[in-house]
Amino acid sequence: MRKTLKVAWLFFALLLLNGCMYPSGELAKNQIPYEEQLKSVQAAVESFQKDNGGILPIKTKEAETPIYEKYVIDFSRISPRYLQEPPGNAFENGGVFQYVLIDVETKPTVKLLDLRVADQIRDIKMRIRANGYPPYKEKLADNVYTINFSSLGYKEPPHVVSPYTQQNLSFVVSGNAEVYVDYRSDLYQVLKKSTRKFKEGEDIRLVLMDESMFVPGYSLPYTIDNNGEPVFLKKQ
Repeated sequence: MRKTLKVAWLFFALLLLNGCMYPSGELAKNQIPYEEQLKSVQAAVESFQKDNGGILPIKTKEAETPIYEKYVIDFSRISPRYLQEPPGNAFENGGVFQYVLIDVETKPTVKLLDLRVADQIRDIKMRIRANGYPPYKEKLADNVYTINFSSLGYKEPPHVVSPYTQQNLSFVVSGNAEVYVDYRSDLYQVLKKSTRKFKEGEDIRLVLMDESMFVPGYSLPYTIDNNGEPVFLKKQ
């Protein structure tokens, strides 16, 4: 009996050593954004760009890829010469964040895209496909609707926690069944505090990134109405 218990404990220890049970401390690290990591990647990107005639270390994406998911940093091009290895919270190193660039034409700046949101959107879209069509609830703008989540089998409407206000954000769906995060409440709060001035028709999402490490991923473009409040931007 003692021999059996000893073997069982030895097997359990080997599981821990081999990483079959991921240490909770390491898992937590992979889910936390660190400003120092962002700065180290920024420095690596700038050094690479300087040494390569202005070329950026990014992956090739299709032209129609949404702007805040388009310029993903290719760590294989900057590591290990400019950066020893991708940060622990980067997707490439087992983390939940994708490192992306904004303002690529003027001032390439490193930001984070939370991939956990993509997982939630994937689940919603799978349920929509199983349902056969999006269960539209309320029309918010041209080709933008709220979702009747109970029709998709949800007991409670799913949400994501905003990286900007830490409030819950809901999802919307387009006429072609694409699912997006609705950032209107965030934009409303941030615009009230911002000194930026926008005109109707301008995409206002960039204001969310002024003091944040995150891009507003998986979002539709927004502008302001004649009262200065955020609304979905109509396609031209």
